[in-house]
Amino acid sequence: MIYITSRGESFDTERDFTEAERHVLQKLFIWQELAASPAEFRQKKAEALRTGWNNSGPLQESPALKKITEDLAAKVAPNQP
Repeated sequence: MIYITSRGESFDTERDFTEAERHVLQKLFIWQELAASPAEFRQKKAEALRTGWNNSGPLQESPALKKITEDLAAKVAPNQP
């Protein structure tokens, strides 16, 4: 899947992310729709990174993952804190 941020940065999830990062990213795509606020989305992101893939433990956030998750957070209920 190709993801383009609101700043125009393009990422290929197959090429630019590890399998564990893709797993976390899948969860966060869902949380973008379910979170009531950007703060809740950031909390879910922190939990997903702490848990890792299949409860494998903490996952280090790559620069690419950080850019996409910042973009997703900005799209969550933008009128809320």
